[in-house]
Amino acid sequence: MTGEKMLERAREVFDIELEGLRRTRDSLDGNFVRAVDLMLECVRAEGIIVVTGIGKNLAVAEKMSAIFASTGTRSICLNPVQAMHGDLGMVAPRDVLVALSFSGESDEILRLIPAIRRHGLKVVSLTGRPGSSLAAMSDIHVEIPCGKEACPFGMAPTNSTTATMAMGDAFAMVMLDALKFDVSSYAMNHPAGAIGRALVLKVTDVMRTGERLAKVAPDATVMSALMAMTKAQGGSAVVADADGRLAGIFTDGDFRRIMSEGRGDLASPVEAYMTRSPMFVRDDAYAAELIKIFEAKRIDDLPVCDAAGRVVGLVDIQDLPKMKVL
Repeated sequence: MTGEKMLERAREVFDIELEGLRRTRDSLDGNFVRAVDLMLECVRAEGIIVVTGIGKNLAVAEKMSAIFASTGTRSICLNPVQAMHGDLGMVAPRDVLVALSFSGESDEILRLIPAIRRHGLKVVSLTGRPGSSLAAMSDIHVEIPCGKEACPFGMAPTNSTTATMAMGDAFAMVMLDALKFDVSSYAMNHPAGAIGRALVLKVTDVMRTGERLAKVAPDATVMSALMAMTKAQGGSAVVADADGRLAGIFTDGDFRRIMSEGRGDLASPVEAYMTRSPMFVRDDAYAAELIKIFEAKRIDDLPVCDAAGRVVGLVDIQDLPKMKVL
């Protein structure tokens, strides 16, 4: 098999799954809304969303449950085989079962449903067949009409698991919005790693202050600004007026540019070369907001101001890896 044939086949798999996602997206209807309403009722009653599947769909169920749990919807993943041997003790009548089976005929899932019913749970099923046994046994059925699998034998779950996973993400994000789950709540559930630190740390925890902050007045000379940057070991100087309010920023890139253009004068006031009204961030923002700004604007330094617009610090992008938030 040549390299070009490999790439051709790989692109075909992507095309099949992209089309499957489009078809599934376009099928969204009132059943999706009813399923969300049922899950919201469950969560507000302090119940949990129990997600189950068998085979590859058990892995999808684990991921779906994890996304629910991290974004404000309490959830567990239930192995249908283990459930029939004691794990049903984890569920309660106020809970909701979300059952995944593309065929809607998985024996392990069909055996689980009557037992779940005896525990008083409502059932939401996600299948590719509205006429399946599982769909008929459910309170609400959400179809996954993704089309054929990418597998040439039509056997290995590929397109169907991708579409089912995307449907789970859609449920989780709609639930997140409906429950008004905010970034501080996410941080409570995700305190570890770079993501967690970025969500927990505030701008004030990572900004430069004191001797590490190069701050000059608008009438300071370019040389004074450069000396302040050197002392602070930074690549920029914030320019603040007499009241401490942000007037501009002067970077080493600005200096190199004006010198290369032959118009630099070290004795001139820095306000002649600074960037006026630069972007800044409030001192009560989270570090996660910094990352978004740095990535979107392609800048390296960001002034930090208080509610009155006074400069209180500067964030240098080079400091973020040291704080383990990048």
